[in-house]
Amino acid sequence: MKNDPATTLSQVIQRMMVQQVNAIHVGFPCRVVHYDQVTCKADVQPLIRVSEDEPAMIQGVPTLGHRFLVGEIETVYKPLLKVGDTVFVVCADMEIKNVITGQIATVDTERSHDVNDAVIVGVFACSL
Repeated sequence: MKNDPATTLSQVIQRMMVQQVNAIHVGFPCRVVHYDQVTCKADVQPLIRVSEDEPAMIQGVPTLGHRFLVGEIETVYKPLLKVGDTVFVVCADMEIKNVITGQIATVDTERSHDVNDAVIVGVFACSL
């Protein structure tokens, strides 16, 4: 049986599109493998498998803290993660390493929605 070139090309393009879509990371649950209370950064293991391989661990993911005004008192809440906690991680639209200090900066790379720009936004209630 002879392969139809148009069908073969269509299949190749479809596989490439699926690969590109799978490379865009927006938000996903992870398990905390290690947490550094001083730097407020964690090493996390994504919990959703998208291929036959185990998802790669993401290291040094910053966490978000909170500052609230309770009555008239400003209260700062730093994250306290524990090994095994299930957290939700989001990936920034663009590279964030140069703007973490709060200064406007130019990105060094063209990456977008990359796990290298992940941030832990919270802990799932089931882990508390």
